[in-house]
Amino acid sequence: MKLIQPPKKSLGQNFLIDKNIIRKIVKVANISKNNTILEIGSGSGNLTREIVTFQPKKILAIEKDKKLSISLKKKFENQKKIKIINADILDVIKINNFEKNIIVFGNLPYNISTKILASLILLKKWPPWYSMLILMFQKEVADRIIAKTKTKEFGRLSVLSNWRLEIKKHFNISKNCFFPKPKINSTLLSFMPKNNNLFHLKNPKNLEIISRTLFSNRRKMINKSFNKLFKKNKYVNEKLNINLNLRPEELSNETFYKIAMEYENLFN
Repeated sequence: MKLIQPPKKSLGQNFLIDKNIIRKIVKVANISKNNTILEIGSGSGNLTREIVTFQPKKILAIEKDKKLSISLKKKFENQKKIKIINADILDVIKINNFEKNIIVFGNLPYNISTKILASLILLKKWPPWYSMLILMFQKEVADRIIAKTKTKEFGRLSVLSNWRLEIKKHFNISKNCFFPKPKINSTLLSFMPKNNNLFHLKNPKNLEIISRTLFSNRRKMINKSFNKLFKKNKYVNEKLNINLNLRPEELSNETFYKIAMEYENLFN
């Protein structure tokens, strides 16, 4: 595989090179000519090239690496529908200046994959500007995202992801499909926004506070963490009828959301 520079470890660069897997990923979205696509970390342009064959309305290809973005501009200079943006995706998400119903693809850099997902979940405006996320994670990260309560993988990432998104696992991807080859396999997940969320928070970051605090001592009972959050206010526990002798991974997603709503009502 010819690259203009060696992959950068600092940017978590592992380029997907297996053409069959690339086709399988793009087919998940059922792209039509009315769709705008946003691609996170376009890298060498292999996924971008496959997306182009489905003739979407527009492709926004985000690439943080300046040399790679220059290479992408040269590679797709005859494709007027493709806009190459040399920027950090986290900054792009903060600006939040998008049209509606965008499909997002991303072979996410391993070092910031959870940060990118959290940024897309914690948007203040909901329903969001995207209609679907098709994202690749390290397998162990994906397992944490889709984990069920009362399992060792269940944690903050699952609580946060399931709050606003319907999640589907599609398939695992061998580490041999990448260059350079990472140490671990990957998993492709898709996410669809829940338009009618029963657990509404004015400030989504309150759920982050709740989940971080309660999971800070995941092997211990939640009573100390719960009392720290609510300053020993017994009203919340009585209202929600929570057993404070449970460990955090024994709580349901819904319980975390209810606790976050009570926290917001009391302190925001």
